[in-house]
Amino acid sequence: MTDAPLRVAIVPVTPLQQNCTLIWCTATMRAAVVDPGGDLPRIHAAIAEAGVTVEKILLTHGHIDHAGAAKPLAQALGVPIEGPAEADRFWLARLDDDGRQWGVEGTPFEPDRWLVERDRVTVGDLELDVYETPGHTQGHVIFHHEPSRFALVGDVLFQGSVGRSDLPGGNHQQLIESIVTKLWPLGSETAFVPGHGKPSTFAHERQHNMFVSDRALAA
Repeated sequence: MTDAPLRVAIVPVTPLQQNCTLIWCTATMRAAVVDPGGDLPRIHAAIAEAGVTVEKILLTHGHIDHAGAAKPLAQALGVPIEGPAEADRFWLARLDDDGRQWGVEGTPFEPDRWLVERDRVTVGDLELDVYETPGHTQGHVIFHHEPSRFALVGDVLFQGSVGRSDLPGGNHQQLIESIVTKLWPLGSETAFVPGHGKPSTFAHERQHNMFVSDRALAA
């Protein structure tokens, strides 16, 4: 829809094919880069192609494939970093070590703004609600634009799967609770971009996801 208030471009980055997402307000053409894990030339090209002005970087959590290039991108664009929640300070402090492990560049930093439950972040004229969704990491957050019925969920939920919970700070039961108590109440019609793989809707996952479908959770 050309008159939609929010538009999105997905830019897969790093060897882990993480969905860095460029979101922008169509009224102002102001944008945010969500989870810039790496491959900065590819991200800059997407910004130029969209013809937008980036005003901030948003992070769902602190893992290397989501946050590794956040600091250098913020410096290059002269913009602040918002998110994740402060419980992910551990991950942001070790981005250089994790980068060497995964073969990507990582620059440790602290964001300009830690986020908490029910915060709001702005992108142009848009306002997105913030929800804390621990389980994949303790400081994981998601972003929801209610008027567009759209969410950016990082590594909480995927098409057909859920985030891993075997890394430090992960907790599978907590992850499932985050999905059921934070994501599902946003509405089955909500479309989402996950941290990896194809976009989906909450309705599709409640019907088909082997981990969190209504049938699986009732078993």
